[in-house]
Amino acid sequence: GSEMCIRDRAMAGQRIGYLERLLILTFVLINQFAAIGFLLAAKSIFRFGDLTKSEDKKLTEYVLLGTLTSVVITIAVGLTTRMYMGKL
Repeated sequence: GSEMCIRDRAMAGQRIGYLERLLILTFVLINQFAAIGFLLAAKSIFRFGDLTKSEDKKLTEYVLLGTLTSVVITIAVGLTTRMYMGKL
């Protein structure tokens, strides 16, 4: 029922998050920082409808905080990796 649907959506969100971080890390490693901006803009466009329909401001803040934290950590990992590879 609805419990299965909620779990499926959570799993889909988790997989999207993994893919998003993989793409960001790849873009950092190949020195394509503009692509990160494109990825975040595309995500914002797709999520805008969900977040504006939600009356829960805390949910919107939670999603934004999670996204920004994930992006910052992934960029830091990518830059550190590049530094150790001697490509920074």
